[in-house]
Amino acid sequence: MATVYLPSSLRALFPGVEKRNEVAGATVGELIGGLDSQVPGMRDRLVDAGPRLREHINVFVDGEPADLATAVAPTSVVHVLPAVSGG
Repeated sequence: MATVYLPSSLRALFPGVEKRNEVAGATVGELIGGLDSQVPGMRDRLVDAGPRLREHINVFVDGEPADLATAVAPTSVVHVLPAVSGG
């Protein structure tokens, strides 16, 4: 199972969700589906119609930028990060 790290801003919307989660899946999309099974509503916060990742959500698999189709190994580390902007 891949290790998925969730940001505090997302965890605040789902009380009780851990920062570090072990999730099964062969792609980022499958991981998000697995997270949604554990935490209903999670997919809606991460994925837009299309489907595609929401505009202000970034996902990295083993340090590399990823999209929903990106392959994930059982030993992968996946970070879900909100985009940061400002001026």
